[in-house]
Amino acid sequence: MSRAATLALLETYYAAFNSGDWNGMLACLADDVAHDINQGSRQLGKDTFATFLGHMERCYKERLEDIVLMASEDGSRAAAEFVVHGSYLATDEGLPEAAGQTYVLPAGAFLAIEGGKITRLTMYYNLADWTAQVVGA
Repeated sequence: MSRAATLALLETYYAAFNSGDWNGMLACLADDVAHDINQGSRQLGKDTFATFLGHMERCYKERLEDIVLMASEDGSRAAAEFVVHGSYLATDEGLPEAAGQTYVLPAGAFLAIEGGKITRLTMYYNLADWTAQVVGA
């Protein structure tokens, strides 16, 4: 896959995220996608990712801004940097109580691409920063 094709795939993926099109996001993923959750475990498979999206939709309302996409020349590896603008809607297990707090959080993702699909998605954001924003809100 070319660098340009990988960047187009990521543009489609993140546009689907921002429009709440979970099926559009899932269409960009390999069936056996590996999802490394920030400061958490690795989850495997598109069905597991769909469950994760449902959980996120219940607890958070987010949109990504200032998205910058990067890809290797061969298109097999990519990265995305963005700013998450969100609202904390429902308490997520192990995290502070939700009361509609808003947050603005720099974040990023590292991705592996194969056969025109995302095969690995590794997320990163600063959980301490997020926590300080929602507790101090």
